[in-house]
Amino acid sequence: MTDALIRVYWQPGCTSCLAAKQLLARHGIAFESINVRSHPGAMATLAALGARSVPVVARAERWIYAQALTELATFLGLTRPPAGLDACQLVSRIDALLTAAVSFVLQLPASICEQAIAGRDDRTIIDIPFHIAQIAAGFLDAVQGGELNYAHFERRPQGVGRRTENVAQELRHVHQRFSAWAETGCAADGIAANNSPLLRTYYGTKPLAAVLERSAWHIAQHARQLEHLLVGNGLQPTSQLGDRELAGLPLPDGVWDAE
Repeated sequence: MTDALIRVYWQPGCTSCLAAKQLLARHGIAFESINVRSHPGAMATLAALGARSVPVVARAERWIYAQALTELATFLGLTRPPAGLDACQLVSRIDALLTAAVSFVLQLPASICEQAIAGRDDRTIIDIPFHIAQIAAGFLDAVQGGELNYAHFERRPQGVGRRTENVAQELRHVHQRFSAWAETGCAADGIAANNSPLLRTYYGTKPLAAVLERSAWHIAQHARQLEHLLVGNGLQPTSQLGDRELAGLPLPDGVWDAE
């Protein structure tokens, strides 16, 4: 415990949590770091605030979901980050990242697929590429009239669905859906941050452009983790991440959370 005015509620394996903490650290803002999976009473505190998921950044009784870094910057009184990639560039990044994710999952050794992710007793390595597919699926569900809800991120493959080839097929299926939307949605709508349809998400009603950006860097961070795992197990990834996949995305500095 510290006397920091600002509290950050987070959990291991959460890319938005890592990005939120790094934003505060880069600006020299002291904060109390609360891992909701190990801190007694943290989940009850979040529930009392009215928050249903992490990351949450709180100052006294005021709080904000920290998925959108521009909104977090405003909450903290910081200068908003400059405009990032446009919609078609973000679509291009997601397209390349989904292709890379298929390649990565097919290279995962069976011996590590069910190894637990550090700090989590409910997630293993094979859940990472499946989670990537659900990030894209959640975006598509929202843009096609539904909602991006937290249940998308709670999904795990079951039974034979946990085999690498079946997770790869799930990624290909979502990629096909994404490509079909992109052929009409990106080019036809000319989506811009100041003229963007609103989507329903579990962290509020947000402009499509903002949800697209968050989806892109969320997928990218987990793709970085898969690439890191392959290299760490002595494998040469057949698809290496570079500018085509990552350039211009507001990614955290690290691949994994050091806490």
